[in-house]
Amino acid sequence: MTKLQPGDAAPDFTLTDADGEEVSLKSLRGKRVILYFYPAAMTPGCTKQACDFRDNLGSLTAQGFVVLGVSKDKPAKLQQFRERDGLTFPLLSDPALEVHKAYEVYGEKQNYGKTIMSVIRSTFVIDADGKIEKALYNVKATGHVARLVKELGIS
Repeated sequence: MTKLQPGDAAPDFTLTDADGEEVSLKSLRGKRVILYFYPAAMTPGCTKQACDFRDNLGSLTAQGFVVLGVSKDKPAKLQQFRERDGLTFPLLSDPALEVHKAYEVYGEKQNYGKTIMSVIRSTFVIDADGKIEKALYNVKATGHVARLVKELGIS
């Protein structure tokens, strides 16, 4: 597995959001993007992380960031997740895991002492030119957004 590094071109994609609309990375050129991958909508850790992004969205958008969450969930489940937790940023569906694999966030990980194939919770900051600014693999759900905000120098 070759992980993406700062300076690499961010793999382009077009995915469907919770409303069935297409969102492409290419359409966001000129903006900085925080792209985060999470294992499953409406699970405790993923809910905590999504709510942390929601709660910090004002500060992030004020600094010119667009936040996108990606999971293998289908749009209908993403819609439920968004509505249940008042999420105000796009949640994207990648059930075939193509974008997960392009970003190297689907692979072997340890779960209760067993090696399984799963989504590796990860976050990427992509600059306005479509290059990776930060590649954070295997992050924790709790405290991750606060760490990211601090590293990006956002108050």
